[in-house]
Amino acid sequence: MQFIDEVTITVAAGRGGDGIVAWRREKFVPKGGPAGGDGGRGGDVYLEATPELGTLVDFRYKRQFAAESGKAGGPANKSGRSGADLTLRVPVGTLVYRRPLDEDLAPGETLCERLVADLSEPGQRFLIARGGRGGLGNQHFATSARQAPRFAEKGEPGERYVLRLELKLLADCGLVGLPNAGKSTLLSVVSAARPKIADYPFTTLEPHLGVVRIDDEASFVMVDIPGLIEGAHEGAGLGDRFLRHIERTRVLIHLIEGAKGRDELLADRATIENELRAWNPALLERPCFPVITKLDVPLARERFEELRGEWPGLRGISAATGEGVRELMQAVWETISAMPRPAVATPEPVHIVLRGEEPFDVRIEDGVFVVSGERIERLAAMTNFESDEGLAHFERILERLGVERRLRELGVHDGATVRIGRTEFTYS
Repeated sequence: MQFIDEVTITVAAGRGGDGIVAWRREKFVPKGGPAGGDGGRGGDVYLEATPELGTLVDFRYKRQFAAESGKAGGPANKSGRSGADLTLRVPVGTLVYRRPLDEDLAPGETLCERLVADLSEPGQRFLIARGGRGGLGNQHFATSARQAPRFAEKGEPGERYVLRLELKLLADCGLVGLPNAGKSTLLSVVSAARPKIADYPFTTLEPHLGVVRIDDEASFVMVDIPGLIEGAHEGAGLGDRFLRHIERTRVLIHLIEGAKGRDELLADRATIENELRAWNPALLERPCFPVITKLDVPLARERFEELRGEWPGLRGISAATGEGVRELMQAVWETISAMPRPAVATPEPVHIVLRGEEPFDVRIEDGVFVVSGERIERLAAMTNFESDEGLAHFERILERLGVERRLRELGVHDGATVRIGRTEFTYS
């Protein structure tokens, strides 16, 4: 299965069903009155984190997802059926960035994407797009002065968004180093993972996870990412694609191939530290275990003995013979146990406007009177402007909310164009 850690998809919640115009027609009941039922609510779209998935490959070919719309109301005050919710399963560790569809933006409006969710716990669910409310049938608009309303509401459109899903693997310990430093070999020795191992650079083309067991009750997850080279944070090699997967780790193991000259070995150390700093300076604040690998090679052992006195915390291992490996894993486990998992990012809070507190704004753009406001735009989307009674009802709401007064203050006149959301009409 191919490893995919970033995708862009679109989601659309269901539209609410339309309310209908209907009348009570029963024998011996003259002038039965309005009896149009309400439309059903549109289905919501949820994201759910599941440990059964380890990649976003399910979204590579199908990029558009929509929940079911609500059904229209029926006669005899019967409500329409609500649309079914849609749940999209994503791997644990998925960050969710959201922005509206371009066609849903008002002219001249630009909105950047926002981080809205970090699905870092198995079973965690997030409501990403709300379904539209069902339209009211004509039964709701009957009054003492208007006993036979001949209009009903249309269903409210569901929310539609562009989502960018970014997977950052949940691992406790990250292996970093240059190509051929022995990262994949170490992972294969301490866990059941079987990454590709060869004597040429970049044999690791994607991250690999392995569970390291210390004893029957203690274990941690280790991630091996492709080797880093100079300029990795800018796209050189494969580093810029996979550096994100060590951002959640609590501990880093910095592996350095020991069978090199002293100056070359120290240059490797500086390269890795510089790349980590350039990608995310916080990574250098994590506990780090510097490790010289391949102690079974005489030159590597010579370098280890030479540097251990001047490099604090330096360890040496040989994955081939097992020397120093168990002691290293034990020390890593003890450090992990004392460290909380670092936060990758903080999602922006979703602002909820209480009923009665929704503001509106009226402005003039290129001669067009633009009215904006969540409640007013929703009412416009649900109004049937082909019905004279429906239009009159909408105008009464604008008057009651103060929109009409604000338009007159700005100099609106007969024949002027008024835009509310995506609806335009001529003022009279």
